[in-house]
Amino acid sequence: MSLEVDINHPLAGFELRVAFEAPGGVTALFGQSGAGKTTVINAIAGLLRPQAGRIALSGETLFDANARINLPVHRRRLGYVFQDGRLFPHLSVRQNLTYGQRFAPRGSSGPALEEVADLLGLSSLLDRRPGALSGGEKQRVACGRALLSRPRMLLMDEPLAALDAARKEEILPYLERLRDQSGLPILYVSHSVAEVARLATTVVVLEAGRVARAGPAEQVLSDPAMVRQLGLREAGAVLPAEIARHHADGLTELAVSGGTLFLPRMDQPEGTRTRVRILAHDVMLATEPPRNISALNILRGEIVALREGGGPGVMAQVQCGSDRLLARVTRRSADALGLGTGKQVYAVIKTVSIARTDVGAG
Repeated sequence: MSLEVDINHPLAGFELRVAFEAPGGVTALFGQSGAGKTTVINAIAGLLRPQAGRIALSGETLFDANARINLPVHRRRLGYVFQDGRLFPHLSVRQNLTYGQRFAPRGSSGPALEEVADLLGLSSLLDRRPGALSGGEKQRVACGRALLSRPRMLLMDEPLAALDAARKEEILPYLERLRDQSGLPILYVSHSVAEVARLATTVVVLEAGRVARAGPAEQVLSDPAMVRQLGLREAGAVLPAEIARHHADGLTELAVSGGTLFLPRMDQPEGTRTRVRILAHDVMLATEPPRNISALNILRGEIVALREGGGPGVMAQVQCGSDRLLARVTRRSADALGLGTGKQVYAVIKTVSIARTDVGAG
């Protein structure tokens, strides 16, 4: 199931002109505040009528300005999770969840209440009222309610934006389970690179109402040309990995295409597929095999791109196996090492620099 969007709409300060396709999995619509993300998702949901263009889901036209087609919200069969949850305060969690079932098409198949409650960790909360829930629990209920409406696709508009760091860490594993077990395509709006790196399979970067870049998450997030849009401190790469071994000293060994990585112990069993986000400023480069250093993670690679910024830094893209890392070094270091396209290097990554929130389910 794929979503096709090609719309134009006037906004304050600029014209929104957006065209992209969202395949299965999680497509993240990423951009800074005011880039037009919420306008796009509201147009898809039917809450806003674009001035021009077309929107289609699995070949069915939801909106076409030229053909004068604009399906009403209830006929689009899209589940919408808002930033603030929007639960009914006078209803229990169970009643909020089953409210979504009222909008499920007659005769359609889908998950039962018990399955959704188990998937999102809500089974022990069914008799509570929203006022007794944490922010993360409320958002899980909102996700469950949307699921029980049996939609063809989930739309999520910055569902973690109102949560603190602890609540975000609490709910991210549930969103990964939702991605991996529900089978529903998800359009996920966010301005958080960490969330996008953790959840997305496809990324669409919006800037001032235009698509700056779109493609698989691993490619978009490791593109040095996207550093300005992603933010210098957030620039990095996402590497698919597999848990190879748990060591007695508290480290977990991961197999990646370019070698092995060691991280603080992970809870998942050996053989589990995962993904790791490595920030560019946590990567050092050497032109010879490093010796007698404390860093355990050393990957051999080749520089495939080098991009200078306006300051003293240079962003290097390094091919390690089938993956690409980003490394941020000073221009002085780049000159001293003779860095350039085709240069063989060693990427050095400290084990403790990879945060728990940067490791997610594959």
